[in-house]
Formats: sequence, structure tokens, C-alpha cells
Amino acid sequence: MKTFRRSLGAALLLLPAFTFAQDRFAARNGEISFFSSTPMEDISAVNHKVTSVYEPSTQKIVFTALIKAFEFEKALMQEHFNENYMESSTFPKATFEGKVTPAAGDDLNKPGAHAVTVEGDLTMHGVTKHVTEKGTITVNADGTVKAESDFSVKPEDYGIKIPGVVRGKIAEQIAVKVRIPYAKL
Repeated sequence: MKTFRRSLGAALLLLPAFTFAQDRFAARNGEISFFSSTPMEDISAVNHKVTSVYEPSTQKIVFTALIKAFEFEKALMQEHFNENYMESSTFPKATFEGKVTPAAGDDLNKPGAHAVTVEGDLTMHGVTKHVTEKGTITVNADGTVKAESDFSVKPEDYGIKIPGVVRGKIAEQIAVKVRIPYAKL
């Protein structure tokens, strides 16, 4: 009887850990893309190797993007992006850690597309800024979840220096799209 009580006690202690583990979603193939448009030139890149974790019970969301994983149409653009602007050898990744807040009365556990506010800390090029953006969390009937957000960033806000010679080729605000397809852990 004593052994049974201990086993039952141990099981009850572990129950929250199992419940918590079931309420997590992860992605290794998320996508972040950006687009800069000026009269002189359009520049775009995409990164298909973004990792992320989303916990619906706490609404916490975290993602990491390796800077060198951004792919450009032209190899020279990619080289300049990594060496001259993002200095990816010194600052190898961009991260976001924050929280998802649904509209008042909305239940993110129900299937469907839900408008959310995403708020947290975006770190890029060694600079961390607190950001608040709009997004969408889509809960699918098959148990998968997708997070999306479109926003813009100013390179100067993150200490990214654009030389005067090429300033006209890079937009002052860079359009960013985040698309993260999650699977349950």
C-alpha cells in the first residue's frame, strides 16, 4: 500500500509536466521574408529555417532566425547583407521573445483564424527593441497552428548602418513577413 501511495504521489507530481508538454507547439521550418522597395532597386530575401516555440497556455512565443540563412536572388546582395550590413559573423541570429494577446473574449484554443497582438523583445544586430505588432493565429482542426505577422523595421533602429553611396537603394522601412507553421510537441 505504501508503494502504491508513493507511485500515485509521483504520478500526481508529474501530471502538470505532462499537461504542460502537451500544450506546446514547435516549428523548425518557419519563414521570415523581407522586402525593400525604392525607385532605384527592389531587394527581397527569405529564410525558411526559422525555429519557434508557442505555448497556448501562457501565450508565450519565441523564435530564432539565423541571419546567414536569408537567401537572395543575387549572390552579391546576400554577401553584402551578411558582411556589410548585418555583420552576421558578429551577430549570427535575430530573436523574438514575447506574448500573444487575443482580442477580448476570443479563445485561441478554438479552430479558426484569430486576430492577435504580439508584444515582446526583438533582438537584431545586437540591439533589442520592445515591439508591439498585429498578427494572426490560425488554429486548424487537425491540431496544427500557424502564426503570421506583417510589420516593418527601420535598419537604423537596430544599429544597421547604410552607407550614403547605397542609401537610395535601400528603403527606410523594410517590410517583414513572418509565417510560422507549428506542430504539436
